[in-house]
Amino acid sequence: MAKRYEKRIDWQRIYHKYRRSNVKKRSLLLNELCDLTGMNRKYLIRKLNKKKVKSSKRRGAKPTYEAEIYLPIIKPIWLAADQICGKRLKEVLQDWLHFYEEEFGDLDEIIRFKVKQISSATLDRLLKPLKANYKGRGISGTKPGTIIKNQIPIKTNQWEETKPRFMEADTVAHCGISLEGNFVWSLTMTDILLTWTENWAVWNKGAYGVGNAIDDVEANLPFEIKGFDCDNGSELLNYYLIRKFAERPQETAIQFTRSRPYKKNDNAHVEHISVIVKLHAKSPAKDEPQWATVSASKKPGFSSFH
Repeated sequence: MAKRYEKRIDWQRIYHKYRRSNVKKRSLLLNELCDLTGMNRKYLIRKLNKKKVKSSKRRGAKPTYEAEIYLPIIKPIWLAADQICGKRLKEVLQDWLHFYEEEFGDLDEIIRFKVKQISSATLDRLLKPLKANYKGRGISGTKPGTIIKNQIPIKTNQWEETKPRFMEADTVAHCGISLEGNFVWSLTMTDILLTWTENWAVWNKGAYGVGNAIDDVEANLPFEIKGFDCDNGSELLNYYLIRKFAERPQETAIQFTRSRPYKKNDNAHVEHISVIVKLHAKSPAKDEPQWATVSASKKPGFSSFH
């Protein structure tokens, strides 16, 4: 019984209180401790008269994953994956670890095995000291159109989601940490009923390049597009696309609409997919337009990308 109470008592605090007290107060303190713990009075006097009282805190097990060994492996993958949480990073590690080894050299077999077995909680613990230094907002490459907005109606209510062929479109910049220079953009188009998704790479985000990518997407679909909804970015909201859709024959006409400004939920079907594309794709290097034609089947995270 005494040992159980001994673990719960803050002996450091009692030690300092005992040493600062006079004889009368020490006697009262000893009486309370005897009643509480059932310990012998002489034993308590010897314990509190020692120069230093050991803390009764549990030491705990040594960490299985030492930060100095595993953090240099996990950190570059975490940064490349856009600083995702531990639960998502655990899944990414399975696919990306061999890319790390290609870049930095082969890992020891035991370390590689342990990295693949690491839990999401351990990942969060290892990365916690880094997260404060890597806070930041995402980079937006969407520049809203101005006068042209008046020519394209806002989709004020949801499309008929029981019929296919109505698609939402979004673009994502694969630019690293800066929008300066030339780089690849990905165009993502998703059918809101079928969730059929096409991803297409575009060098920069000029109207003609994006328009050609939309043609390629349409040619790759097993159905004709009836509706096209996008955000307010100039790469999709421009005169070239207005003319392109307006000149189509009546039998293949496409309803062209846009979402409300700053309301991402209006394009919720495609927004969450385009974010996944960015997180799971390795960003192509800048000033390398050949990336816009390379099939991303050679890269992790893409299912249908051209």
